[in-house]
Amino acid sequence: MNSNQVHTSILDDMKTFVSQEANRSISFTNKEAAFYFTQSHHTDHVEHAFFEGLNIAKNRIFGGYTLFVGEQKLDNRQAEVWAYPYKMVRKHADLTEELWLLDYHNLLEISLANAKEDIGIVLRGENVSYINQQDHLAFFSAIEGDWVIAVSAINLSPLHMDNEVLIADANAGGYYIAAGKTSEEAASLILKARQDISTLKDERVKRMEDFLHHNAHLTSSDDTFTLAMNWLNITMDQLVTRQQGDGIYAGLPWFNEYWGRDQFIALPGAVLVTGQFETARNILLSFAEFQNTDEDSKYFGRIPNILSPGKVDYHTTDGTPRFIIQLQDYVKYSGDTAIIKELYHNVQYSIEGSIKYWVDDKGYLKHADNETWMDARDGNLESYSPRDTRANDIQALWYNQLLAGVYFAEYMNDKVNADKWKGIAETLKRHFEVDFIDQAHPYLADRLDAEDKPEFSLRPNQLFAFEMFDDNDFKARAIRTAWEELVYPWGVASLDRHHPLFRPFHLTSHYPKDEAYHNGAVWIWLNGIAMQRMIEAGQEETAYQLFKNMNWQALNLGVVGGLCENMDAYPEEGESWAKLTGAYLQAWSNAEHLRVWYQYFLGIRPDLINNTLTIAPRIPQELESLTYNVNIGKGQIEARYNRGLEITYAYTFKNVGLEVIIDMSPFETVSLEVKPNMELVVRQDDHTLAVTLYDENRQMLKEIQSVLSESRVMHNKRNNELLKDVEFAKPLSLDNHPCIKL
Repeated sequence: MNSNQVHTSILDDMKTFVSQEANRSISFTNKEAAFYFTQSHHTDHVEHAFFEGLNIAKNRIFGGYTLFVGEQKLDNRQAEVWAYPYKMVRKHADLTEELWLLDYHNLLEISLANAKEDIGIVLRGENVSYINQQDHLAFFSAIEGDWVIAVSAINLSPLHMDNEVLIADANAGGYYIAAGKTSEEAASLILKARQDISTLKDERVKRMEDFLHHNAHLTSSDDTFTLAMNWLNITMDQLVTRQQGDGIYAGLPWFNEYWGRDQFIALPGAVLVTGQFETARNILLSFAEFQNTDEDSKYFGRIPNILSPGKVDYHTTDGTPRFIIQLQDYVKYSGDTAIIKELYHNVQYSIEGSIKYWVDDKGYLKHADNETWMDARDGNLESYSPRDTRANDIQALWYNQLLAGVYFAEYMNDKVNADKWKGIAETLKRHFEVDFIDQAHPYLADRLDAEDKPEFSLRPNQLFAFEMFDDNDFKARAIRTAWEELVYPWGVASLDRHHPLFRPFHLTSHYPKDEAYHNGAVWIWLNGIAMQRMIEAGQEETAYQLFKNMNWQALNLGVVGGLCENMDAYPEEGESWAKLTGAYLQAWSNAEHLRVWYQYFLGIRPDLINNTLTIAPRIPQELESLTYNVNIGKGQIEARYNRGLEITYAYTFKNVGLEVIIDMSPFETVSLEVKPNMELVVRQDDHTLAVTLYDENRQMLKEIQSVLSESRVMHNKRNNELLKDVEFAKPLSLDNHPCIKL
């Protein structure tokens, strides 16, 4: 069975043509420890070209390949290129080249169809050199590490070397390339390819199709929207790997390892909203295993920030709160209360370690200057983006960690710790509302210094801290300030335009790259919390502008189908869109985009430990219809949405029953018990909300009419006034700005 016979359907509908001018990044993982990176026509990216080719467990194996037919080198720059979720295709006139990286094996197939002359291949890269040949296999050394590369013709054609080109006859069909720790291991992979290539291809395609059908099913009235969401789900899932057990690569090309901070920022959008609960559980258990349990260490209770082959590092403050918060989110989605008993001691260590070494009299969680996510330092280890001792986002994470601890303590009937941790959380919030809010500034202080003095640099970190105060008018003003000063059409900048430290370009000759990293560079993962706050304020149409822009970017710029790590704050002269920088595919960028879609646009928020589900859709008007699935617990919700003369939402509860809370502002909330296989239909017009419950035979069981809530109407009206005509941030003139040092 050749590659053209592999069953594909939905994946083939996702194929994306890449023009010569676009020359986009194309990347695949094998869902284990390998990834392959190239650009469609010519690999010339200033930051990523170094990683072209096959990479395994942070070792570069070979740096791409060059194909020959007869004496002719195939020129990729003249090819027609299509990227599929599972392969890349290049058309060289009558020749068709396909690149496959197979799941869970360090194995590539590079096929070449319709050759009329002998074919040849060169594996590029320093240190890649021919070793020897055995039977129909040629062996090469790798760029890095103790890896051996084996190459074979697909159709068992004899091979010979000619001036560094590995030659096979015209009927060879292309090449299998495998990497192993020994020549025997590499050879065994080639043998597996010869015996099972059709099965291996089918398994890769089926895995992706099953994922899109079962875990991320979505159709809509907007084909472009559907295409973007399918691609974003697929590229996110690329990064969910098994390098050291289950985990999520922080990003590619250089973050192909597990980072505590990135892991737990990404976990909801990467695996929870798509119902991959076993994977989520394994990730949590894996990191718990490496928790620091040395009570004499100042890092007692911390979860590693970096967990990679041969390296465990605890030097960050935010990773541990995020671990506990995501443990809570996992239980809410999965209903897996057994893990609470397994990991409750880890929860205790994480909180008590902080109390012992890092918490002050006001309940604040102190930290070193570079122990937040804004951690870039210069050659003297001085922070480029000082966060002092008490950053606002760290306090918000600590507050939510404490509340998650209370959640678990109450389940475990540990009243002593529940009361203690709740008391610290209340003290923390009380002081935060006083220390971080100054009515002269329409936004939160970024941090307190060692003398309790607030520092009011305008950064996006404040958006994480809205649970720390209750003044709704101040929240609306802070959202507006953040949006108009920090949120560009392409994403959220790390510092406002007026600040003397503002650095609008990530890669420039005017200052070091890391100086801009958290002082102006856009971080796409921050789009998630920015959109969430807008939606919470009733401004889903504004939030959707940014969401739609990111969908467009995934389909048209950078790596095919995914979101990068960073962008410039400002476009370069003559350009209308900012340049993409940093990692070409970043887990938390994709994951936060998906999290906000499921939790805030679709509004699906389960809490299975309390056996409740909040449904609070805020679907933008542009989308006229949707169908989608959401997995919770051991069941699934099949949902439909249609916007006509009235808006209709329908939810069928497959093998799951619980209390459902319908939250569709400005109507009063509705709560009712739903049993497995029932259907819940909600119809909304300008004045009424009708909630109807049907049994599995479509017999009506209950109907509830919800009316407008006067308080919610007034609240929405006030937010609309405060956020009226809010706009994206706009680049300002850099004339006389200290960032430009000519």
